[in-house]
Amino acid sequence: MNMSRARERLVVIGGDAAGMSAASQARRLKGPDELEIVAFERGHFTSYSACGIPYWVGGDVTDRDRLIARTPEEHRARDIGLRLRTEVTELDLDGQRVRARDVDTGEESWTSYDQLVIATGARPIRPDMPGADAAGVHGVQTLDDGQALLDTLEGTRGRRAVVVGAGYIGVEMAEALINRGYDVTVVNRGSEPMSTLDPDMGCLVHEAMEGLGITMVNDAEVTKILTSEDGRVRAVVTQDREFPADVVVLGIGVRPETALAQAAGLPLGPHGGLLTDRSMRVRGHENIWAGGDCVEVLDLVSGQDRHIPLGTHANKHGQVIGTNIGGGYATFPGVVGTAVSKVCDLEIARTGLREKDAHRVGLRFESVTIESTSRAGYYPNASPMTVKMLAEHRTGRLLGVQIVGREGAGKRVDIAAVALTAGMTAEQMTTLDLGYAPPFSPVWDPVLVAARKAAAKVLGSL
Repeated sequence: MNMSRARERLVVIGGDAAGMSAASQARRLKGPDELEIVAFERGHFTSYSACGIPYWVGGDVTDRDRLIARTPEEHRARDIGLRLRTEVTELDLDGQRVRARDVDTGEESWTSYDQLVIATGARPIRPDMPGADAAGVHGVQTLDDGQALLDTLEGTRGRRAVVVGAGYIGVEMAEALINRGYDVTVVNRGSEPMSTLDPDMGCLVHEAMEGLGITMVNDAEVTKILTSEDGRVRAVVTQDREFPADVVVLGIGVRPETALAQAAGLPLGPHGGLLTDRSMRVRGHENIWAGGDCVEVLDLVSGQDRHIPLGTHANKHGQVIGTNIGGGYATFPGVVGTAVSKVCDLEIARTGLREKDAHRVGLRFESVTIESTSRAGYYPNASPMTVKMLAEHRTGRLLGVQIVGREGAGKRVDIAAVALTAGMTAEQMTTLDLGYAPPFSPVWDPVLVAARKAAAKVLGSL
């Protein structure tokens, strides 16, 4: 600790969910006379919902500012020294200081710290191919990215869009572009969209996307992006086809933004994310903390570290970090991998392991798939729902659940997320006392129908 100052200084790198949650929570527990807080953010915005960007681009959210939970002015009013448009370029761990550069002026300076929070987030994957950095090619991870894409859409005469990748971002951006009147083609390397699902469930998403008028191209690898004489994108090329494009959105996924951490010698996991203990302290470093999309987290089902970039985790990480820095005690035990999304009115949800995840960690399992409805079959507007469940061979321990259906389907995954966290078996799930009334579910909720079938299959395999 630097004893030349009467108070500690907390330096935060990254002004979104994890970083500013940590700063805000630390401020709640320690006043300005005890703790000085300096936060660096290279963009224009703080504390915003990146998950809401596709809905802003698509027009469901009409005002960008509605995605901002707390403005820079609000943070500063709480005695958090926030420096926008300032990028940290180097960590000096021995000297306990960071070098920062003003993005607009290029001016550089060093800032010392007693406690350091690394919340640098993740960056969109840009394929290493000709044309990937051309004008009109966009990754979508930050509000600045979203604004840049909107500027392109408003300034482009053509109405042809190609989305590369069909994960959460790719699927959601495809719908957003359809809503804006574009002809949309999705080029997907996998056999079906949504690789977070097993292919048999991803097929249901495929059908829904084509029903929206989206052209799905599966099992296709993009090899290059062609440009016009003015340097703007004009087409996306795969092994055997060419797709004209006036705008391209990269939905290939993201990687942890850990170049700073790696250069400083901080420990990284197999997916490139920072490794922390349960208190979110970087392993082997007493006064350095990390959270959000730049870290790896423990998967409670597989027992392995994973990179799962979600705002829900980032906010929890920040709360844990801020509590510990502020003198309290908190831990983040891990995740079960729960996520939910939608394509138009089709809801897509998953938690736990897919079949290939279970195979990879050496788990034998039984798999069942059931068809049910969101409400009692006789009640108006009951909609179909498909539930897939994986249970461990012999023990019957729940391993994973995937749900695809219409209204009322997606949030049912929370039942399974709680069961996974509690380590329940499929048979134990069948006795859960869930709420019932015809407008909300059949007598046997679809998740419990799947649990009954899974429990029976486990018993039959003994």
